[in-house]
Amino acid sequence: MATLFISSSKASSASSFSVHQTMSLPRHTAFSEYMMEESVDHAHAIITKWDTKSPTSLFHENRKEGREFLKCVKDLRTAMHFFLSQKSASGKLVLAQQLMQIAMKRLEKEFYQILSANRDRLDPDSVRSCVSGRSSNSDDDQYQCDVGSDEEINVAGESISEVERVSALAMYDLKAIADCMIGCGYGKECVKIYKIIRKSIVDEGLYRIGIERNSSSQISKMNFEALQHKIKHWLSAVRIAVKTLFNGERVLCDHVFSASDSIRESSFAEITREGAIHLFKFPELVARTKRSSPHKIFCFLDLYEAISDLLPEIELIFSFESTSAVRLQVSSSLQKLSEAVRATLSEFESVVQKDSSKTLVTGGGIHPLTESAMNYISSLANYSGVLSEILADWPLPVQSPFPESYFDSPKSIDNPPSAMAMRLAWLILVLLCRLDCKAELYKDIGLSYLFLANNLHFVLEKVRTSNLRYLLGEEWISKHEKKVKQYSASYEVMGWTKVFSSLPENNSQAPMSPEDVKECFGRFNLAFEEAYRKQTSWVVQDGKLRDDIKVSIAKKLVPAYGEFYEKYLGMLDGERNLEVLVRFSPDDLGNYLSDLLHGTAISGSSSSSSSSSSSQKSGRAR
Repeated sequence: MATLFISSSKASSASSFSVHQTMSLPRHTAFSEYMMEESVDHAHAIITKWDTKSPTSLFHENRKEGREFLKCVKDLRTAMHFFLSQKSASGKLVLAQQLMQIAMKRLEKEFYQILSANRDRLDPDSVRSCVSGRSSNSDDDQYQCDVGSDEEINVAGESISEVERVSALAMYDLKAIADCMIGCGYGKECVKIYKIIRKSIVDEGLYRIGIERNSSSQISKMNFEALQHKIKHWLSAVRIAVKTLFNGERVLCDHVFSASDSIRESSFAEITREGAIHLFKFPELVARTKRSSPHKIFCFLDLYEAISDLLPEIELIFSFESTSAVRLQVSSSLQKLSEAVRATLSEFESVVQKDSSKTLVTGGGIHPLTESAMNYISSLANYSGVLSEILADWPLPVQSPFPESYFDSPKSIDNPPSAMAMRLAWLILVLLCRLDCKAELYKDIGLSYLFLANNLHFVLEKVRTSNLRYLLGEEWISKHEKKVKQYSASYEVMGWTKVFSSLPENNSQAPMSPEDVKECFGRFNLAFEEAYRKQTSWVVQDGKLRDDIKVSIAKKLVPAYGEFYEKYLGMLDGERNLEVLVRFSPDDLGNYLSDLLHGTAISGSSSSSSSSSSSQKSGRAR
């Protein structure tokens, strides 16, 4: 009986609960229906007040009413969902649908008005500063909190300017309207307005910074000076376009359409894709122009460097799949510029190798080819970062032991030279080989060695005073300094051997007869005068190298001649025309040597003659 009682009790409780639940459901439904009807009625009052015929701006006139409008639309949307699920035949559903259409048209108008009225205020800088300190939460309550104060808006806790304040309000109004319209299924209408207005702003922005729509034929027909000017303008414009215009547009688009990833992607892509592709197409068009001058390579390198520096930002801004065409265009431009740089370097190398000028440089001075080539190569060294990328996988034109022999450094195994260093060193080697050929054009072998010393020294100075020093290294410099000394020594031997050989090899040998002495002085006079006459017209442009060469000659010649002079001059006492027999004193030699290698034969000769005359008198007085 106890068991039966308990069972009856449970059954009774279950039955009682079921009846209570059945009675409460209609009450709950009725209450919910009442609340939804209230929402529709409230929405009716608000929405009809601000229908599309109202000339004033909902968000501009009274921001509190603007927030209330969005709130009632949200409630209206909830009511519509209720009636669809519970009472699809309700007249309130029809009214709600009509009100929703009116509300969307109003919001569409407000969206357009805000975008149009704030064309100049929604600039990229203001956009970034506004978004940086604000939440991107799309919830309406968050919106109310963020922009609830119409008197003051703070970004990251700091007061902002009036322009930024207006921009911030506009941005969050746009976001709130977009969130509302997208949530109500009217995103297409919202997006259409946004794309039209913002694309016109982006296109206008590109035009203002000087980005024109030039065709390939227009670029190819420009002369070099006009093209250089256009490139210079593009280099400054592209930084503004990427860092400010496109970046700001991406930030704004991400903010306004944060409620939908697909919408913000498609919107940003349609707004910026065309302008961005045109912007990044320009370097490719330049790369395809005729390479009329080797110096055009610097235009290519400037363009490559600009894009390369901006590449991380470009890839971040245009990261969407729908903007892949922009990234492909950037990649294509870099590739074409890289090919143009390589082709230009090959052409430059060929020009140096095939330089057929047979015009001799007076006095064995610096050849124009040396000067122009080294100015060019040293300028290339200023682009080490960019050239390292471009030349990384471009082998030298020949297979040879060149890297090991040319970079003779104990560190070369563990730390081999970069591709760029090897390429520039190769170009210098090509130049030096060509200079060897030009040295052979000189009939005087001594002058040919002086020519080589001059030109290699010029090459070294260009290396020392430019970024080539860091690329080629101290070992390279040291190796070629030794070559300059070798050329100088060879010049000394070939240019002065006849003078040295005119003197007795050993002044300590058996005494000479007066006739032998006169003959020896005569040979020396002729040899020295011949060397002096030729070498006053020869030139060493670098003062230190010139002094080093003359000091080296003087250290050998003056002591040897002085010893002979002091030992045998006395044997000629009483000789008629002694000044003809002994034309130079040891001091005279130093004066004459100081005239050498300036390339001024006439003026040098006259000055030395006057100094020589007084010196001879003092010599004879002794």
